[in-house]
Amino acid sequence: MHGVVHSNGYGHLLVVNGREGGSEFLSGSQIMNFWDRLCSVLSVRKVTVMDVSKKYGVEYRLLHAITRGHSWYGNWGYEFGSGSYALTGDAYKRAVNDLSNMPSSAILFQGNKSRTRLQNIISFYQSFSCLELSTLNELFSFLTRLISESQNLMPKASKMLKSSNILCAWTRNDVERLQQCMIKVLMAAAAGSNWVTRRALKGALCKSASPELLDYCLKHLSGKLAVNGKIVVARCSRNSSDIEFRLRPPCSLHYETSLDSNFPSEEHIKGDLKFMIDYLLDPETKLTYKHHATRECMNDLATKLLDSKQFVKDYKPNVYNPFAIYIWCHLELSNANKEDPVPPPELIVLPLNATIADLKIEATKAFEDVYAMFKRLEVEKILDFGSVEDNMTLKLLIGTSGSVRVQGRCVLKHGLNRFRMERGTENWTVDCSCGAKDDDGERMLACDKCGVWQHSRCAGIDNADAIPSMFICMRCTDGLHKKSLSITSSGIEARKFAQLDTYCRRNLLSSDGPKITNTLTVR
Repeated sequence: MHGVVHSNGYGHLLVVNGREGGSEFLSGSQIMNFWDRLCSVLSVRKVTVMDVSKKYGVEYRLLHAITRGHSWYGNWGYEFGSGSYALTGDAYKRAVNDLSNMPSSAILFQGNKSRTRLQNIISFYQSFSCLELSTLNELFSFLTRLISESQNLMPKASKMLKSSNILCAWTRNDVERLQQCMIKVLMAAAAGSNWVTRRALKGALCKSASPELLDYCLKHLSGKLAVNGKIVVARCSRNSSDIEFRLRPPCSLHYETSLDSNFPSEEHIKGDLKFMIDYLLDPETKLTYKHHATRECMNDLATKLLDSKQFVKDYKPNVYNPFAIYIWCHLELSNANKEDPVPPPELIVLPLNATIADLKIEATKAFEDVYAMFKRLEVEKILDFGSVEDNMTLKLLIGTSGSVRVQGRCVLKHGLNRFRMERGTENWTVDCSCGAKDDDGERMLACDKCGVWQHSRCAGIDNADAIPSMFICMRCTDGLHKKSLSITSSGIEARKFAQLDTYCRRNLLSSDGPKITNTLTVR
């Protein structure tokens, strides 16, 4: 684990490596429990984390959001902080809800086309579960539970699969009659020695009962006793991604007849989970479903979840003393530039008989202790209350809790200048078509004409492509086009524009560079 806590109480959780990340003793959850307790003891104010973790070979913030409704760090109270590409918290919540409740029927329906590997995998796990797995939440939650159970003893997984609290919609006679028909089919399959797939068994009796009753009987067929004294056994076929049945003499069974010994392995389930995530939710996948609108919708929702990486936890102070005054002080410097960053407020705790002068003294100490640049700070006055005397009782003015703005100045001549130099002297202007106005950590490029930065993805350049040597943004491209309409066919300006046109086409439309959708067009 690697975390940083600054003197002002704001921290960053940088690295958490559990057992899958190389930890020999502690799991990721145990490490997070320790970190959360440590932050509480240190009275940390806020902690941010960049969630780029992977599990089962997939982006875990995507999988966990679908199965649990929040990121893995949300188990410890971390909530949406900020999203890339101007994504808001409300948009993130809607994406989580819509993608979790996405019906699997739109994926399974392919008309008269042959069944795909994706359909086989989903049907395979539906045959295990007592639930219908009708949504992505149910489907992926079931697979993650199987992975967790497969790390323990297999009988636990078998019991989980067979246990059901769903009321049966058919009579016992209906179920027994249909299962006996299934046993007859198994007996006819080369005297019962050959394996029969679930799909073939269901197809042989498709006209005898409804699909729902067939599924129910197949789920509970393993362990049934045939008239010849043999027992139905089942196994997971690695080749066909389906369950297979056949009859066996009871004396040849060294275990209780179930799916335990032939249960899909942990690696098998992880491979199926990764395939479904990549097939269904990877925006780079070019595969399509029967309904293209469903594919586009799922890509859009998955992209929103993948673009949400910044999460934050607010450790709100829960200590309250009825014999003290709690004041949040917001500092404004009279001798600072407007572009300088404003420090977050500091909590000042004072006795009930404290005065305005006491508030100024304690506010000065609080900011001096936290920030090196404020070693010569002098808090001069309290704003928003007009002219008040220093000997005035603070409780009469504010009460026992609240917030105030205090104004001060730094006497140290070069303190703030050094702080500005540490931040850098360059002024970046971000104005992207997605709405972003600040650097969000995603790849950006600047227009070579106006110098404004925007996301390369929003400019039509894939993240896998290289940045072009010359780039003109859409606004400047439109401006050049409008200018071209006012240029006459004669004179020096026409020749200059022709030269500019040739230069832009050579640099922006070259075959060796990436294709850009918003290049200069001359009419």
